[in-house]
Amino acid sequence: MQHSQGAGGVLRLISSASNVSLARPEETVFGEMLDSWAAQQASRGLRQSVIRARRNLVDRLCEHSGHAPWEWTPRDIESFTVELAASGVALSTLRGYHGSIRQFCEYLTSPHYDWAEICEAQFGTVPSQVCLPWNTLAHRFEFEGDGSRRPLTYDEVEKLFDTADRRVEDLVSSRRKGALAALRDAQLLKTVYAFGLRRTEAVSLDLADLHHSAKMRSWGRYGALHVRWGKAAGGGAPRRRTVLLVPEFDWWIPGMRQWVEEARPRFAGRDLPSIWVTERRTRVSPGYLDRRFADLREAAGLDEKLTLHSLRHSYATHLLEFGYAERFVQEQLGHAHASTTSIYASVSSDYKNRVLANALKGLLEIEEEQ
Repeated sequence: MQHSQGAGGVLRLISSASNVSLARPEETVFGEMLDSWAAQQASRGLRQSVIRARRNLVDRLCEHSGHAPWEWTPRDIESFTVELAASGVALSTLRGYHGSIRQFCEYLTSPHYDWAEICEAQFGTVPSQVCLPWNTLAHRFEFEGDGSRRPLTYDEVEKLFDTADRRVEDLVSSRRKGALAALRDAQLLKTVYAFGLRRTEAVSLDLADLHHSAKMRSWGRYGALHVRWGKAAGGGAPRRRTVLLVPEFDWWIPGMRQWVEEARPRFAGRDLPSIWVTERRTRVSPGYLDRRFADLREAAGLDEKLTLHSLRHSYATHLLEFGYAERFVQEQLGHAHASTTSIYASVSSDYKNRVLANALKGLLEIEEEQ
């Protein structure tokens, strides 16, 4: 591990021995964070009055949220903003506050410093960026731009999937043709959302791409998806990645199991590799998926500007709101670059598994008790 001078005394103390346990670690680490951030700003020529104001702002957010910086989530900055706005703080001031908190988070998560390692060693968690394009004044939480670029709200996602499920139920109860295709379409759209997939990634999935989760054996082979046709860069080959199912989306499993193990065999046998097969024993096409989304969107009465890709935006937004680290979300989505923070540079498989393991811990304890 390369150590920068930004982490100061805490870093030197921790690096001197692997089993160091700080006395009053929260207070020590937080104080060193503020001091080293102040030194970094001073080296850039910022006035001491500005540096003091920014330190005070960090203290205020900690007091408001009841959390240390390495525990902050996007909801903390949102709640803080709402409280400040209600007290009459001007929009221009709020925008400045967002910028300061964003810079502080960028400093903590920068790969040029070691705060992620220090926090993980001392507290078992790492800091993340909480000022995001959709919850700060750069792009207000109430989306103002092109509707096709915004994520669906939780209510919109639920309405879309309820509409898809009702279509299946109506076809089954009326004994009309098309129930299996409707079930396939509903589960395909749920897969796009539950794993944040691009349309080509989704329709290109094969049965062999269903994988187990090492942490949740009860999920069987529905704990992860191996994406083999990710977006290529610079004319290269498609990028591959494994996308892990997160506990918040385990509702996806029963429907997927029903499609794969009960419904799909009526369309095709094991000789066809594709998960999403048609009545004619062909693979569902990206264009077909776009049309089915548009059809269900209209039936659900949703904004006509929403597109299939909006489900991918929704996945990213909702994972961040659940409190997942940005690095984990980036790896899940298969982004080669990130515009919000340089910490997206690289994530090891071990780190990715640790993030998911923390989320699964509570669920595992419940299952063990049962």
